[in-house]
Amino acid sequence: MQFLDVAGIDFCCVTVDRLGSAFNRLSHSGATLFATRRQLQTLGLIRPMRAITVSAPARLHLGFVDLNGSLGRKYGSIGLAVNQPATVLTVREAERLSASGPERERAEKALRRFADLYGEGQSFAVEVTHAIPAHAGLGSGTQLALAIGAAIRALARRSVSDQSLGEIVERGARSAIGITAFERGGFIVDGGRGTLQQPPPTVVRLDFPTDWRAILVLDPRDVGVHGEKETAAFQALPEFPEALSGHLCRLTLMRLLPGIVEHDIAAFGAALSEIQSIVGQHFSAAQGGAGWSSPAVGHIVKRLGEAGASGLGQSSWGPTGFAFVDSEAAAQRLYSSLVEEAKAVRLELRIVQGRNSGAVIGPA
Repeated sequence: MQFLDVAGIDFCCVTVDRLGSAFNRLSHSGATLFATRRQLQTLGLIRPMRAITVSAPARLHLGFVDLNGSLGRKYGSIGLAVNQPATVLTVREAERLSASGPERERAEKALRRFADLYGEGQSFAVEVTHAIPAHAGLGSGTQLALAIGAAIRALARRSVSDQSLGEIVERGARSAIGITAFERGGFIVDGGRGTLQQPPPTVVRLDFPTDWRAILVLDPRDVGVHGEKETAAFQALPEFPEALSGHLCRLTLMRLLPGIVEHDIAAFGAALSEIQSIVGQHFSAAQGGAGWSSPAVGHIVKRLGEAGASGLGQSSWGPTGFAFVDSEAAAQRLYSSLVEEAKAVRLELRIVQGRNSGAVIGPA
């Protein structure tokens, strides 16, 4: 049985004697018949090609709680899954491995890795419909890889945890918030990297208040530090004071988290802004002496703070910045007051909310 591609349609060229009774009305064996894959599937002669669609949420990296590491664990990340942007893709069983759409090269690399591990000789094709902006501080690489891994896991009927999928493509080296955001969404704190060669454990996962909003400030022209430059930047950081790590932990446990539980945005925002200020100063040398990878983003975020927002900062290495407010109405008001100023310097404002559920995975 041989499949041919004619004008974009898969045709199957088969001989009658191989199809048996399905074509016994033909007068002689050995005749050649051309049929589309769909026709053969309808006749039950081949199994239908299956497909899985995955929608995976972006995440904000809101800071670290221990950059000192003297207790045996380092980093400890704070994060939040958000409802947009999202990576949406479909993985199909196919005759040959292929990738299409935005982030094609990264998608093909992940597809090949998971297919080699779980495909058992089967090939797959991935079509990326929407992609989280790459290297913008929104977790694009983790969500893309996990989405592809989860789709192949479903198609191959394998029982593999999301953490294991992340480890396969070397995600979670310092932070587990991307993996937990994919799995469960919500507001997340992980316990930092210890001696085990696996992603840090998630120690807090809370539902984020559904009425609160974050205003994201995006710079489509810029990208944050990533890849080998990110590794080098971490290695070049000065030693972080132990007492300051203790203060970050106290801010997180005694102000940030209670603020979420009690829906007290003033407490949450004040704690987050202080965490961001401390961490931003520590990373400033790697960002040209400033707390922002994009000064234009930093300016607009500060303007949002002057207009009433709280919890100001930059996600990961940026350039995406954020500011929080307690309602959709407040978000719309600030958006309207600053959107033209942002556009004038070619920045994008976007109103998002916390996402308290993980990726959506199902048949295409």
